[in-house]
Amino acid sequence: MDLGIRGRKAIVCASSKGLGKGCALALAENGVNLVVNGRDAATLAHTAAEIRDRFGVEIIEIAGDVADPAIQESLLSACPDPDILVNNNAGPPFRDFRELDRAAILKGVTNNMVTPFELIKATVDGMASRGFGRIVNITSLSVYMPIQGLDLSSAARAGLTSFLSGIARGVIDKNVTINNMLPGKLDTDRLRGPHEPGVPEDPEAARQRKERLASDIPAKRLGTLEEFGQICAFLCSVHAGYLTGQNIPVDGGAYVSAF
Repeated sequence: MDLGIRGRKAIVCASSKGLGKGCALALAENGVNLVVNGRDAATLAHTAAEIRDRFGVEIIEIAGDVADPAIQESLLSACPDPDILVNNNAGPPFRDFRELDRAAILKGVTNNMVTPFELIKATVDGMASRGFGRIVNITSLSVYMPIQGLDLSSAARAGLTSFLSGIARGVIDKNVTINNMLPGKLDTDRLRGPHEPGVPEDPEAARQRKERLASDIPAKRLGTLEEFGQICAFLCSVHAGYLTGQNIPVDGGAYVSAF
């Protein structure tokens, strides 16, 4: 299927690895020129080179924490008129709520609610004036299925979801959509737990880990970054213009609901 977005421009936050990288790869495969971002400059440069080599699209690298206003300014300077915005950022670490102080709470809310809203606010009117815009926010399945110990992450992402619900309905008449992807258990570094960067996982240990993590998933496997990215690319396509304000679980059937 031709997604109809070849030549479009996208900002993909936190895209040097993991879910953000999966989205960047899928968009590049469909001919989208990218501004990519990540905290580690070396990892980001490696990802940017990989995408350029594979798909031949234009790539601009902006290294740094997307929650930093200066980095946001750099992203927007590199791409002042994006057609596509993919919001993504790491969530707060696993922590008992009793250990959360004000600083930790404010940081979690800033990273996972305030930052994506700031970028949306900076780009959505331009999208509307040009008659095309696709905004995808990578949140978490914990919006629907809270995970004890990730309470701050759940709250911040749920807050963003509610914040944007009305906004999404206010811009769809200008062909601008805002949707959320809710990843469940996908095969990312985060699910590997602490490990030495760049050190391959023992194949048998990896098999056992994935089998254990997938035991309660109806699909009986972890999702892949490629699958996630392709769903993101579809949400950014010309074919998804009648779909907005939705939460899309990408979870192998883990979230159980008939409606």
